Amino acid sequence: MLRCDVLIIGSGLAGLTSALRLADLRKVLIVSKRELLDSSSQWAQGGIAAVMSDEDSVESHVKDTEFVGGGLCDHEVATFVASHSRDAIQWLIDLDVPFSRDEKSKAFHLTKEGGHSHRRVVHAKDATGQAIQKNLSERVKSHPNITLLENHIAVDLITEKKSLKVEKIKSNRCLGAYVLNNQTGKVITIESQETILAAGGVSKVYLYTTNPDVSTGDGVAMAWRAGCRVANMEFIQFHPTCLYHPKAKSFLISEIVRGEGGLLKLPDGTRFMDQYDPRAELASRDIVARAIDFEMKKRGIDCVYLDISHKPSQFIQSQFPNIFARCLELGIDMTKEPIPVVPAAHYSCGGVMTNLSGQTDLAHLYAVGENAYTGLHGANRLASNSLLECLVFGDAVAHHILQSPLDKKTFDLPRWDESRVTDADEEILITHTWNELRRFMWNYVGIVRTNKRLSRALHRIHMLRDEVHEFYTNFKVSHNLIELRNLLQVAELIVASAIHRHESRGLHFSRDYPKQLKTAEPTILTPSNFYSLLDHDHGHTK
Repeated sequence: MLRCDVLIIGSGLAGLTSALRLADLRKVLIVSKRELLDSSSQWAQGGIAAVMSDEDSVESHVKDTEFVGGGLCDHEVATFVASHSRDAIQWLIDLDVPFSRDEKSKAFHLTKEGGHSHRRVVHAKDATGQAIQKNLSERVKSHPNITLLENHIAVDLITEKKSLKVEKIKSNRCLGAYVLNNQTGKVITIESQETILAAGGVSKVYLYTTNPDVSTGDGVAMAWRAGCRVANMEFIQFHPTCLYHPKAKSFLISEIVRGEGGLLKLPDGTRFMDQYDPRAELASRDIVARAIDFEMKKRGIDCVYLDISHKPSQFIQSQFPNIFARCLELGIDMTKEPIPVVPAAHYSCGGVMTNLSGQTDLAHLYAVGENAYTGLHGANRLASNSLLECLVFGDAVAHHILQSPLDKKTFDLPRWDESRVTDADEEILITHTWNELRRFMWNYVGIVRTNKRLSRALHRIHMLRDEVHEFYTNFKVSHNLIELRNLLQVAELIVASAIHRHESRGLHFSRDYPKQLKTAEPTILTPSNFYSLLDHDHGHTK
């Protein structure tokens, strides 16, 4: 048994921001699935959208966010986040994060990405996430009030209603979590006054993704099982330009390459984006990804090409040193030739529903970062708003927790019971199921969807879910089993949300419902009536 004031599940930017904002006044425990730096935040290349220029404005940032969001952004939330963008950047500046500066003016270099009307993306060359995470990680490791559990994965949340089995309980609350030590195989019980889910996204549910292996939807799945609502899970952002190479696993070619003049071309060197949108390469990600997907399928080609070789070699190497180096390792000199690229699952715009303080439906449980649905992104995320959301809501969650007095009440939490399970005899079943899930999600629930594909996907998910539930019930939990269980849960939520939406909007494009409805409504799923709603919606796909 471990006890803390605040348990944070996840070690990306959202989790580390919350931890550092809390640690001077609270005892914080961070659970990291692998090493501290293994997160999507660490891989983020582009930067942070923030109103830093006199030519720019909060209103303009909000307008761009809402336009890209396809009418589904919460205006209050978008205004809240954009209004706090400068403060968020200043906090990082005060922590000595080395953002790129203009060589002449020495002011911060602001770049422009797809969907933005102004140059407002603050960055550290082409490895912004790495620069920030390295800085924050060092501070977390040295803070006396922060305990770090690396190579630990959360199994499930501990709730008053489920874990204590209190009769006729009027309200429910989160009391902590069960956490597996990956090295010993033992599950420990952690009791906390407050719990923050900062477990990242869901993109490993797809065969091709720009995300690291830790993005398995753990936060969303655990919150759902604990009774929290989720929203807009159908809106999965596919980044248009992931490096296409047999030896390049999940390597992203940042949007700033297109922002600085990169052109998308077919194998014969012909440009095509101007046929799809007046903004061409600087159109929003959903438009660019669909255009690439369409061209690849129409022409039977494996990839398209991103070409910035018309820019000076020195400019390319100074602006994109990490991308240049990685491509060169694979035999691609981007100063002389185009880069082969394909779309890949990148970011989830949906998640656990929260308010402006990051509170979920379950008392004493917060969600922040990619596993949260704040209402900022709507049907599609504006480039570089994700790290900004982590910073702003990481601060908001900490502020709300610090406003409440410390509750010293403790609970006699039940320990993890392994008395009726045995060691798994065939781990290959987990690997096989994982591969099958990711492949049919890519084929049936990808960039372009149909009723028939969604119906097939749901049928397969339910078959696999039953198999995994039996496995989970009878054998000791393992890291891979926990992730697979969570991936199947988020896959079901993604498909159910997609079935529920009878239109094409933002990142969700259906051949059966190609038009956009006049009224934009979020897709909200509630655990208590989920299957009755799913049966009703699923009837439309049979």
